[in-house]
Amino acid sequence: MVSHVRPDPALAPVPVADGLDALRRLSARLGADPRRTQGAGGNTSIKDGGTLWIKASGTWLAHALDRPIMVPVALAPLLDACRQGKPEAEKAAGFVVAQPGTPAAALRPSIETTVHAVIPWRVVIHLHCVETLAHAVRTDARARLAERLDGLRGVHWTLVPYIRPGLPLARAIMAARPFGERANVHILANHGLIVSADTVAKAETLLERVIAALAVTPRAAPQADLADLAALAEGSAYRLPDDPAAHAIAMDPATLAVARGAPLYPDHVIFLGDRIDVADRGADPDGVPGDRPPRIAAPDAPPMRVMPGRGVLLRRDGWTVGMDAMARCLADVAARLSPTDPIRRLTATDIHALTHWEAETYRQALNKETQNRTTRNG
Repeated sequence: MVSHVRPDPALAPVPVADGLDALRRLSARLGADPRRTQGAGGNTSIKDGGTLWIKASGTWLAHALDRPIMVPVALAPLLDACRQGKPEAEKAAGFVVAQPGTPAAALRPSIETTVHAVIPWRVVIHLHCVETLAHAVRTDARARLAERLDGLRGVHWTLVPYIRPGLPLARAIMAARPFGERANVHILANHGLIVSADTVAKAETLLERVIAALAVTPRAAPQADLADLAALAEGSAYRLPDDPAAHAIAMDPATLAVARGAPLYPDHVIFLGDRIDVADRGADPDGVPGDRPPRIAAPDAPPMRVMPGRGVLLRRDGWTVGMDAMARCLADVAARLSPTDPIRRLTATDIHALTHWEAETYRQALNKETQNRTTRNG
């Protein structure tokens, strides 16, 4: 049986100055930077005595200071269920510590709760940072990471091969021991980055050091003519993304060559589907003939449509904040890779596991509801 190493620091009460408030402040800073994490992606946690406080599924780190996004989970029984591979560990909802009269009682723990639980540090930060992804999607990731992280003082890193997020990933992290027992940096292939420490301040310092070591200069791309693109999309089933940075996919041929392949990481699958569509030059945004009413996409129309040399368009009827965030993320990651790089993409089996996972269906529903509230509230 795998033991919960370093039990004393993890289970000791969290000092007031290093508790939830500090974690919320860090979470908000990280969530505001699309290079660190995107939309509802990423999660943070802190262990306080026998309780694991973790970001709730579908909530945003960026909202940590103005909304209740953290939910308390009983650590010991969750760890026991995780070690035994019990199905109830996957959702972790059955381990939520009752908080009568508080909004957190209605929140569901992150789909990565078991991952945070099995990592034996008090503070755990998991991000889908673009600097990490630019290495983590490569087949030669281990060698490249070693070049940048080996010898970095205080950094004990390990690379975890791709496996579906949630309980399978948590058990893979446990299986990495004893090699990974002292790891405070986990690079998740085709997924992201985890850094861990005994305090919030140390976790932030470690995070910034690792990201700086992994930094890759992105290729520059010409700016899209947004007025031209808006005129092109007028009356169609597609719209412009919220973030103009997404257009780099269409404006740089090398970035497009990387982006147009099979998905590179899970959130792409969840919010942009298993493919992006690249239109022929001069094609209309809808891409298909017919007399469908304007602004209604064909049932099988892709969420993202790339107009080479002009820009990127997203489906209007599938409008969620996650789509916009992941369009920007794809541009950021693809601009840090070359079409000749040895890239490992998600397989059909990987994609099926994600699209048929109840936890992701739940997160998508929350993402759409967030968009609906934003629209209703103006």
